[in-house]
Amino acid sequence: MSSTSSTSSTSLFTAHSALTPHGWDEDWADAFAPYAAEGLLPGRVIRVDRGQCDVVTADGVLRADTAFVTPHDPLRVVCTGDWVAVEPDGNPRYVRTCLPRRTAFVRSTSSKRSEGQILAANVDYAIVAVSLAAELDLARIERFLALAWESGAQPLVVLTKADLVPDPVTLGHLVQDVETTAPGVPVLSVSAEQGEGLDVLAAVVAGGTAVLLGQSGAGKSTLANALLGEDVMDVQAIRDVDGKGRHTTTTRNLLVMPGGGVLIDTPGLRGVGLWDAGSGVGQVFAEIEELGRDCRFHDCAHESEPGCAVLAAIDTGELPERRLESYRKLMRENQRIVAKTDARLRAEIRKEWKRRGAIGKAAMEAKRGRVR
Repeated sequence: MSSTSSTSSTSLFTAHSALTPHGWDEDWADAFAPYAAEGLLPGRVIRVDRGQCDVVTADGVLRADTAFVTPHDPLRVVCTGDWVAVEPDGNPRYVRTCLPRRTAFVRSTSSKRSEGQILAANVDYAIVAVSLAAELDLARIERFLALAWESGAQPLVVLTKADLVPDPVTLGHLVQDVETTAPGVPVLSVSAEQGEGLDVLAAVVAGGTAVLLGQSGAGKSTLANALLGEDVMDVQAIRDVDGKGRHTTTTRNLLVMPGGGVLIDTPGLRGVGLWDAGSGVGQVFAEIEELGRDCRFHDCAHESEPGCAVLAAIDTGELPERRLESYRKLMRENQRIVAKTDARLRAEIRKEWKRRGAIGKAAMEAKRGRVR
């Protein structure tokens, strides 16, 4: 970077320093510099609603239309957390462009077209909220973590409603179960009702952007209110039968936390489909990927191949069989999603199916020959 451009971005950063609590820094100022020359204002999207969005700027919050930046690609639409260039005046005002995203949390929609849906942009931490009011669903946690790792953010698992597990030994076992399921991921138990563990969580995410994810009834809104220090989000009681509740958050909102950093709350997610999350799945199941490097065949599917180090770990008890089943399921699901948009991969999958079919046919014929 030249000294002139450096000076320009520094002065631009200073001119809009009121945005610092929302994540504004010199790198964003540098990325925005070309649009500043056009007289546009920098701002961060704090809420999106039907083609309109609320944008916080150095002068306050304004309402802007996204018509100019609504592409056919659903992954490029304006999203909560985006940094944008917005018109300084006009009725209506328009968002003119989005700055390149640093990270993006994306899931597959429930539509038959299997489109991707972006939930939050420019996120540093992905907080997966899991309620201790219901039995732990480790497979669902693994699914959330795969998307979190793929987004580029640092995942955290927060076990909410810890006050419902008064026995510290039992609570410790639950935390340990999740830690085993989430290698390399911090796991915290908190009670928003009693204020336990909140100071640790707030310290971890201070200074960055955190997105709060989880199912309905996971206690996200209560946790968000505790982190924000005020009742910003609506909270509803959950059912005693299954620990679930109705959606209390209906939009994604970006809010500044008093201890530093910003929080994006999201509606409860019923479906958490993978979206091109192969590397994320690999990170969730890092121990399987590591074991796989010692398999006899480099393309081992860990099913019945001789010399499979993963299956050997199952036999010795080193690796829980549930982990391998979950790994297989997520890898297959992700492969199907990617194959729908990748012609080359579709061809490779068909080739692999034919290869395995030929092997199976040959094995059956050999077996029949031995029977005769």
